[in-house]
Amino acid sequence: MTAPSDSPKAAALASAAADYMALEQRFGAHNYEPLPVVVAHGQGAWVWDVDGKRYLDFLAAYSAINFGHCHPTLVGVAHDQLEHLTLTSRAVYTDQLGAFERDLAHLTGKDMVLTMNTGAEGVESAIKVARKWGYEVKGVGADSAKIVVCDNNFHGRTTTIVGFSSDPRARTGFGPFSPGFMHVPFADAEALEKALGDPDVVAFLFEPIQGEAGVILPPDGYLGAVRNLCSRHNVLMIADEIQTGLGRTGYTFGCDHENVKPDVYVLGKALGGGIVPLSAVAADRDVLGVLTPGTHGSTFGGNPLACAIGRAVLDIVRTGEYQERSRRLGETMLHTLRNAPLPSITEVRGRGLWAGIELAPAAGPASKHCERLLERGIIVRDTHATTLRLAPPLVIEEEDLEWALQQILEVLA
Repeated sequence: MTAPSDSPKAAALASAAADYMALEQRFGAHNYEPLPVVVAHGQGAWVWDVDGKRYLDFLAAYSAINFGHCHPTLVGVAHDQLEHLTLTSRAVYTDQLGAFERDLAHLTGKDMVLTMNTGAEGVESAIKVARKWGYEVKGVGADSAKIVVCDNNFHGRTTTIVGFSSDPRARTGFGPFSPGFMHVPFADAEALEKALGDPDVVAFLFEPIQGEAGVILPPDGYLGAVRNLCSRHNVLMIADEIQTGLGRTGYTFGCDHENVKPDVYVLGKALGGGIVPLSAVAADRDVLGVLTPGTHGSTFGGNPLACAIGRAVLDIVRTGEYQERSRRLGETMLHTLRNAPLPSITEVRGRGLWAGIELAPAAGPASKHCERLLERGIIVRDTHATTLRLAPPLVIEEEDLEWALQQILEVLA
């Protein structure tokens, strides 16, 4: 009997996959190096390639798919809004923007919301707001405002943001960069206290957990120390919750782990439900109130399609269901990984359904293990060559999680 892989249909499918990959290589800029799989359909925690093979998504688009692929409620809201209104610009009011801003303000406990599109736009907006606040409220001298950031940060890829990155791949060839940023080691409260002693510092921008760096957690008490230091020095505490927010860590926000409220939240990724880009900056009126007509804007920011989907996302978040799932299933994931007696693993870091598996040098590059896991039907990506980053959609079923962990441990054995 002819093997299925040798059949005309299988050959045609393989050819189709190769054609799709070749198209991207031929006509697309080579700023990514994707895994060799062509995804055509997704539902929940699973995706299917053009050949019909099923894969468990352990990446979730870097937490943009927290609520699963094609969540039926979110897709339904999107369909409905598509038939009514999608874009107007901010030249007029719409029936969706104000309601979204109200709902997000209530969720964050803040007075006001600024809507944008991508996470990087959200961070750039927070930087602009912090500087203007520094000049108009704190009283810093003109063009002298400074923002403190952490080593090994990741906040996006615009020229301003890569200018204060520690990653040479992100920086090299893109200068000159914007001045006004100071670096401190992540999770070092003493270094932060010293930096905040500079009277020109207007903000501290940080990730509650550093994702791109390898899912690096600060020690307990650090977030509280940051809150106290920022309050003492009259500096805005800006939490980039683009990856940590909306349930990923088992809390609504990453800062909730220590019951800490930053002055400014920056949100994105999962806020758009995995359907549209939607980001936001949330803060009180004395901060966001520095923006006046003409000082900031975006044609697509706050568009009715994104806001309708965002409102439905916030409805889901308010139930607390996904935060609880992340905590419960995350405990299973981390316990399983940390108790595996494998010499290839040197450390497992994580919170909720988010983990970084640090590999021993003898294990070889992490990308090799991602390719082996892909062959077993699991999509995982590495970061900085030595870390496997695990972040499945929060809708993942427990038996699927257990199956995936078994595959991961077998590959690393």
